[in-house]
Amino acid sequence: MMTVLLISMGLIFMAVGLYGTYKYKNFYTRILISAKIDIIGDITILIGLMFKHGISFFTMKLILIFFIILIINPLTTHIIVRSAYQSGYKVRKDLI
Repeated sequence: MMTVLLISMGLIFMAVGLYGTYKYKNFYTRILISAKIDIIGDITILIGLMFKHGISFFTMKLILIFFIILIINPLTTHIIVRSAYQSGYKVRKDLI
């Protein structure tokens, strides 16, 4: 029951976040929302899968993926936003 709840919660969070990505027109807001829905949705789905499979070799692989996501996602988001800022990308006033 807990596994279905966690996996469903992750999928619902990703679906609602996808709507938020399309709602806003500002690049910086979109990248922030997409980073948040990616990390929180993936983590809840991975935790649900860990509960489903119990302690096994597969769970150890999921834990490794969990830590890789925790490290790589903020770094890649920062790199994308920083490169956009350094290349001179400005937010138009009519998009705010």
